[in-house]
Amino acid sequence: MDEDEKAALTEAIRNALRMIIDPEIGRNIVDLGLIYEIAVEEGGIARIAMTTTTRGCPASDYLKDAVSNCVWYVPGVEYAEVRLTYEPPWTPEMMAVEG
Repeated sequence: MDEDEKAALTEAIRNALRMIIDPEIGRNIVDLGLIYEIAVEEGGIARIAMTTTTRGCPASDYLKDAVSNCVWYVPGVEYAEVRLTYEPPWTPEMMAVEG
C-alpha cells in the first residue's frame, strides 16, 4: 500500500466516521473534534485515537464501539483498533466551524 492509497483510506475512514452522531450534542464526532488521529498502516490496519467530551461521558463505550464497527465496514480496512484517550482533554474549540 503506497502513501496515496493510505491517504485515500484515511479519508474514507474519516468520511465514514462522520455518520456517527454524538448522542448528547447531536453532531458528528469528526466535526466535534473527537477523532484525534487516524493512522493507516500496511495491510489495511487502521488505528484510531479518539476522545469524548468529558472523562466520565456516559456515551464513551457506545462511541468507541460505534467507531470500531464503522471502521470495519470501510473497504480496504482489514483490522481496526480504537483507543480512547483524554490527552489532550477535549474543548469546544476543537469543533470544526460547521460543528
